[in-house]
Amino acid sequence: MDVFSVIEHPVIASWTDRLRSTDTDTDEFRRLLRQLGQLLVPYATEHLPTTEITVQTPLAKTAGRQLDGDTPVVVSILRAGNGLLDGVLQVLSDADVGFIGLARDHETLEAVEYLVNLPRLANRHVIVVDPMLATGHSAVAALNRVAEEDPASVTLMCVVAAPEGAQHLASHHPEVRVVAAALDEKLNESGYILPGLGDAGDRLYGTEI
Repeated sequence: MDVFSVIEHPVIASWTDRLRSTDTDTDEFRRLLRQLGQLLVPYATEHLPTTEITVQTPLAKTAGRQLDGDTPVVVSILRAGNGLLDGVLQVLSDADVGFIGLARDHETLEAVEYLVNLPRLANRHVIVVDPMLATGHSAVAALNRVAEEDPASVTLMCVVAAPEGAQHLASHHPEVRVVAAALDEKLNESGYILPGLGDAGDRLYGTEI
């Protein structure tokens, strides 16, 4: 897989475009975001190492595989990341979970940190989840924190990305894999993705004005 990958899949594309629509209410938005979290997990984890094992079925022994080493860690960038987190944990139910709280300064577009609560990350595979990769400032701030703990690998899972955000992230963390459902056209003057889907946190929690 390339460092930045847009997943070409008909269900993922359809669910993403339904997220975009102003006809999608809060309940459906939550459900679609959760389902996208589930659907993107195989692509975000396909690099994880495995160990060969022997499995005893009811009829015979067979060769199998299990994930090697510690369970993955999922880190949610608050608050919108929790919409993907719920879906990811439906698949990676034994994963440890961390949270990084970041708020956007609407004048500078920089990320302001207000919470960090992380499990042990050293030598573990980490999936950071946030639906939007816009300017990339929040993603870089979160990844700076994660990188301090010396993880084995880091993957950022998002739904919609802007080229500017992808470039900003790559310039700061070229080693981080990015899995996205869509790469949109650009940012507007306020730093929001076009065509995008609005503010994912507001739509997820019904606080949109």
